[in-house]
Amino acid sequence: MRNNSKEYRRFLSENFNVSEAALELYDKVSRRLTERFSEIEQIAAYNQAKVLKAFQNNRISYAHFGETTGYGYDDLGRDALDRVYAEITGAEDAMVRHNIVSGTQAISACLFALLRPGDVMASICGAPYDTMEEVIGIREGEYRDTGSLKDFGVSYRQVDLKDGAPDYTGIESLLKSEKIKVVLIQRSRGYEWRNSLSVDVIGKIISLVKQISPETLCVVDNCYGLFVEEKEPTEFGADLIVGSLIKNAGGSLALSGGYIAGTEECVRKAGFRLTAPGLGKHVGASLGMNRNMYQGLFMSPHIVAESIKTAALCAGMFEELGFDVCPASLEQRSDIIQSIKFGSAENVIKFCQAIQKGSPIDSYVTPEPWDMPGYDDPVIMAAGAFVQGSSIELSADAPICEPYIAYMQGGVIYDSAKIAILRAADEFI
Repeated sequence: MRNNSKEYRRFLSENFNVSEAALELYDKVSRRLTERFSEIEQIAAYNQAKVLKAFQNNRISYAHFGETTGYGYDDLGRDALDRVYAEITGAEDAMVRHNIVSGTQAISACLFALLRPGDVMASICGAPYDTMEEVIGIREGEYRDTGSLKDFGVSYRQVDLKDGAPDYTGIESLLKSEKIKVVLIQRSRGYEWRNSLSVDVIGKIISLVKQISPETLCVVDNCYGLFVEEKEPTEFGADLIVGSLIKNAGGSLALSGGYIAGTEECVRKAGFRLTAPGLGKHVGASLGMNRNMYQGLFMSPHIVAESIKTAALCAGMFEELGFDVCPASLEQRSDIIQSIKFGSAENVIKFCQAIQKGSPIDSYVTPEPWDMPGYDDPVIMAAGAFVQGSSIELSADAPICEPYIAYMQGGVIYDSAKIAILRAADEFI
C-alpha cells in the first residue's frame, strides 16, 4: 500500500474532493492487490533487464541521439534502434520509425507489404479492431474507393472467437479449405468484452497455423501488449508483430511512431511499403527524435507495470461497486486495457469525464461523445495526456452503444492515476 497518512488523505479530500468512502474502498482493494502487484513488478524487472542488456549489446551511446535530415542515409541512431528492438522482441529484424502515425498505419503497411491481388487474408481471432475494417475493406465508412485491400483484389475471411477464446477447430477448417496468405491475430481486446490473448495462446495459434499451412504468414497486432508479459509473440514464431510508440513501447516519451519486428524478409517488405521499393529501411531522417524513442523504450517496462497496476486497481474498485469488469482485478493480463461494463450511456460518460478530471493535462475539459473517424458509433475519449492520443498515459474511451462498456488504459505514474480512479469511483458510491 502506498502513502496512506492522515495528511495525504486530508490533501486528497481538500484538493481533489475524494470522499472518505472512496479512500476506505481503496484501502480494502489495495490490501487485496499486494501479491498481484508483486507479480507485476517481477515481470517488469525481467523486461527491464532485457532492455538494459539490449542497449549494452548494441553499444548505445550519446552519438545515437544525433539528428539527421533529408534522406537520412546512414542514420546510426535509427539503425541501432532497429537492432535493439529486434533483440528485445527475439526477432530477426525490426523497423522503428517516428513517422508511422499510428498502430493502424503500421499494421496496414504490413498487410499491403505481404499481400498481392488474388491473395486471401484472414482475421482468426474474431473481428479486427474498428480502424482496420476500412483498411481491409469490410466497411466502407464515409469514403468510397479508398484503396483498401479489397480494392486491390485481396479477399477476406474471419474466424470468430468461441466463448471468448480462439476457435482452433474453425481455424484448422479454414486453413484446410483454402490457401490463406496472411492471418491477422489481435492480441488486445479492442472494443470487445473478452480477455486479451496471452503470448502462450498466441503461440499455440501460430503453431497450429504453421503445422497446417507452413507458408501462411502470421501478423500479430501487438498494440497494448509489449512488456506486459516476459515474452513477445515473435518468440513464438510470429512473422511480424506491430505496435505504436504512443502506447507501451514509447514509454510516454516518444512523440509519435510505431515499430515492426519479425523475420528479415517480412520486415524488408514492410520497409519497401513504408518508403519505396528498393529504398526500404535505408532512408528516413530521424529529425532529432531518436533520444525520445530510446529513452521511452528504456523506461517502458516500468511504465507498463505502473499502467497494469492502475488497471488492476480500477478493476478492484469497480468490482467492489458491483460492476462487471474484464479482466478481474487478480487475473493475469496480456494487455494494459481495463474494461468496465456500465450498462448505460450516462454511466460511461460519467466515468470518462471523471478520469479526465483526474488527469494532469486538460483536467478542466469535459469530454463528450463525437463521430470519430474510423468508428461506427460516437466515441467519448478522456485523454489528459502530454502526447496527444497517448494510450500509455491515463486515458479512457468508449463507443456509445450497448452494452455500454468503458475501456481504460495507461497510467504513467500509479500514484497520480490512482487519484483519477478515486474520483471516478466517487461518482458511483
